[in-house]
Amino acid sequence: MAIDLDDPRRQRLIEATQGFFQEEWDEPISAFRASQLVDFFLGALGPQVYNQAVQDARAYVQRCLDDLEGEVYQSEAF
Repeated sequence: MAIDLDDPRRQRLIEATQGFFQEEWDEPISAFRASQLVDFFLGALGPQVYNQAVQDARAYVQRCLDDLEGEVYQSEAF
């Protein structure tokens, strides 16, 4: 599964990558090179981060469902 970013988000990541190289290593990089790095890291890390986020969301929803009866159960006794 490919991780596709909308243009504004992709542009922000490219600019952040350029800023990181400038700030951390005092080395400017072009938007083209930064774009290549963004593509590389999306391909290398994107699926793992996405899958972890899905697992985290599933676990959170499961905890909420496990506690649902305790939160909303109404006694049927008279």
